[in-house]
Amino acid sequence: MAYSEKVMDHFANPRNVGEIPDADGIGEVGNSKCGDIMKMYIKVEDNRIVDVKFKTFGCGAAIATSSMATELIKGKTIDEALKLTNKAVMEALDGLPPVKVHCSVLAEQAIKAALADYYKKNGIDPTPIVGDIGDCDDCHCH
Repeated sequence: MAYSEKVMDHFANPRNVGEIPDADGIGEVGNSKCGDIMKMYIKVEDNRIVDVKFKTFGCGAAIATSSMATELIKGKTIDEALKLTNKAVMEALDGLPPVKVHCSVLAEQAIKAALADYYKKNGIDPTPIVGDIGDCDDCHCH
């Protein structure tokens, strides 16, 4: 299985690893059956994601997609972050092997779950804005 240099770089040197103790939104996706669990933390000020951190339990591709996803939304508005797709994450990493595409789906879902949590904490129903996040049963886990 060939990984791009960017995937290897984000796996070996992941960006934004950790927790935000006073996070405005926390999203956790994946399950132990799948083997990949991602937890995203976001800090929001003036409708902008000023900080984002992640903790991922999983394979190298799961760590790389988490790292890249945080890089892609940091400093962006909530609306911009909501538009992030797994395809954009894969493109930013110069691709993923087909059996690892589900990792990029999890990264997109983790961000959406953190944003949904942010909306809930602010008394707003996230479903019309964020949509249905789904769960790991939707992806092709190994």
